[in-house]
Amino acid sequence: MGSFKRAFLGYRRDEVDAAVEARAARALSLERDAENALERWREASESAAELERDVSSLAEMVIEREREIRGLAERLHEANERHDRSIVSLESVSARLDEIHAQARGQATRIRMKALHDAVEVSRRAQELADVEASAPQEAAAGDAGATDLFEGPVKVEIGPLGDFSQLVGFEDAIGQLGASEISVERFSEGRATLSMRLNEPVELLRELEERSPLEFQVRRTADDNLILDIDEDQGPEQRAA
Repeated sequence: MGSFKRAFLGYRRDEVDAAVEARAARALSLERDAENALERWREASESAAELERDVSSLAEMVIEREREIRGLAERLHEANERHDRSIVSLESVSARLDEIHAQARGQATRIRMKALHDAVEVSRRAQELADVEASAPQEAAAGDAGATDLFEGPVKVEIGPLGDFSQLVGFEDAIGQLGASEISVERFSEGRATLSMRLNEPVELLRELEERSPLEFQVRRTADDNLILDIDEDQGPEQRAA
């Protein structure tokens, strides 16, 4: 009001009216602004409420997903434990199977070796029997002349049954006294031994062995390069252990 110019008996009417109109317009403008602000606030409140509902729904979804994840993690842990137990069980079964296979291979090997040994023994015994049957006529004729037969070159002598290894050593020493070379024991099984040697000059082998050997024996078979001798099993213990 202080900005109005005073006139006679008060203020100028036109200025007052203009000011009132301006204030009314300003109030109307403020009222419209307030209404617009209220409307925007209502819209913002509704948006906030909708967002809050969305956030609440998302929170529920997150909680549900976390619950599902925990359940999956527990099931995965249980599955891993079962898998580990299965691996341990499979390893134990595999080790047992390997052990059984090894035992089976060893048993099969022993069976094959025994079968081979039995077959060799049967073949040897059959061959000896055949040789004895084939040489029976010659043995009768060679009984008297056998002691004077001369042996030379490579010769094999089979003798048995021997009571122990010391008897084999004593017989081998007797052969060594004959001047034989390349003396070796080719076989020693079930008390019978086969020795091979080389006689560099003619030797009356049977007579020399009868003189030098600590064992008494009988001639089962004689050939140009082979002798089969059987030890007299009736000789005393002192002679067999000599």
